[in-house]
Amino acid sequence: MLMDQNLVDKAEALIPELRTTTAAPQRLIEVIADEEAFQGWRTQTVQTIGEWTEQSYGKGDSFVLDFGDHLVGYVSLSLKPVGSPPDAPLKLKLTFGEMPCEIAEPFSSYNGWLSSSWLQEELLFVDVLPAEIKLPRRYCFRYMKIDVLDTSVKYKIAFENVSCEAVSSGDPSRVEPLPESLPEHIREMDRIAIKTLQDCMQTVFEDGPKRDRRLWIGDLRLQAQANYLTFRNYDLVRRCLYLFAGMRLEDGTVAACVFEKPKAHADDTRLYDYALFFAACLHDYYEASRDRETAEELWPIAYEQLRIGLRRLDDRGVVADDSTWWCFTDWHSELNKQAPGQAVLLYCLKRGAELAGSLGRTEEQSFLAGQIGQVSSATLRYLWDEERGFFVSGADKQISWASQVWMALAEVLPPDRNAALMDRLLAEPPSIGMTTPYMYHHFVEALFLVGRKDEAVARMNAYWGEMIEDGADTFWELYNPADKKLSPYGSNLVNSYCHAWSCTPTYFIRKYLM
Repeated sequence: MLMDQNLVDKAEALIPELRTTTAAPQRLIEVIADEEAFQGWRTQTVQTIGEWTEQSYGKGDSFVLDFGDHLVGYVSLSLKPVGSPPDAPLKLKLTFGEMPCEIAEPFSSYNGWLSSSWLQEELLFVDVLPAEIKLPRRYCFRYMKIDVLDTSVKYKIAFENVSCEAVSSGDPSRVEPLPESLPEHIREMDRIAIKTLQDCMQTVFEDGPKRDRRLWIGDLRLQAQANYLTFRNYDLVRRCLYLFAGMRLEDGTVAACVFEKPKAHADDTRLYDYALFFAACLHDYYEASRDRETAEELWPIAYEQLRIGLRRLDDRGVVADDSTWWCFTDWHSELNKQAPGQAVLLYCLKRGAELAGSLGRTEEQSFLAGQIGQVSSATLRYLWDEERGFFVSGADKQISWASQVWMALAEVLPPDRNAALMDRLLAEPPSIGMTTPYMYHHFVEALFLVGRKDEAVARMNAYWGEMIEDGADTFWELYNPADKKLSPYGSNLVNSYCHAWSCTPTYFIRKYLM
């Protein structure tokens, strides 16, 4: 790893102070199997909080608390023995869930390929009662199930209080209210998107506060765009940029993600598109903040990412598609990434050239302008299929949603033909579709870009709006209306139900609808 300690130190100096609020459970529920409900589960109230605090529980008892909204924070419990003096430790099992499925389906059934340690549960032994306990681990949840695994025959346990100290670096007071003229469903979509972003705003922009709880540059780019129109926390974006710049892979490539603990370090994951996005992130940061000092300091690293990206071009000027690379684009096992990768390269080259011009870097701007021309020509010559009216990708000339969307965003075609491409995509949808809100964001952005505002809003309502209908308190990492248990990890139990790349409805609403 290439370490620039000066940049890392600047990042560490920008660690924000987390804001805290205290949340209490709102009701006791049971989770009921229902084939018509999202993922086959719905909730039903069984008891009020007032009734619950008057009860005591013995071995084998359990209950589920509903806090009424999504939370990220630290749980405290006040425990009181009832009956004879306790003559044995109390043994509790705590299970936390963002969604009802995590409460209803036993974690022992999990068979996904991600570590089961991401499933949120805790075994608790309490030797001395009464007790005030604050769990040291941060949890991400709305629902909390408590199983009383054992007490003794002489006593039961009462829960005088359970609460969560919720944490975030997002300050809601900085978010401007939407105009009353906007429809209520748009206002609700905006509220949930902001809540999603807020819960992901910790000491970095986390991808998901349940999983992976770290900083990914693909997520950062979308979070930052939403942040500029809501919380306006420029220092948190700046901290993240310094972390990526200060810790790169051996050849200078920006790593796909970084960790904060036990000390800041970069992961060894290399993603072609994510590394290029460093230049786009810096461009967007400068446009929003006008912080020239930071832009000038980090420009050489942004420029380096573009040069590294260009090295992947073959003799034709097309991104080489072989087993030596990984380009994310979307979670789709059949998606060929060559054309989307080519489009991301062009997209980032254009933003790099614009930033170079703003910073007076005329030599680099001229070089990038030349590369944009060459790569654009190669794209049209080798990846555009005139007869089919679509961009093709890979040896099999695959046509996918992702390829067309990213080519539209890269503006390879002139405006009228770019709009026609998106119209054709809607009229003749390819079989290789979109899986994640991340890809769906870019689809909606492309519709706005080509002037199809009504269609963009309709697609927002059909996608994020349906998430709301399915019970979203925050927007999710994965959502396929045709397969609501979809998971690239082998189990929906480990999916993230508050995820950074799904927060962008607030960006669309505040950029295009106000």
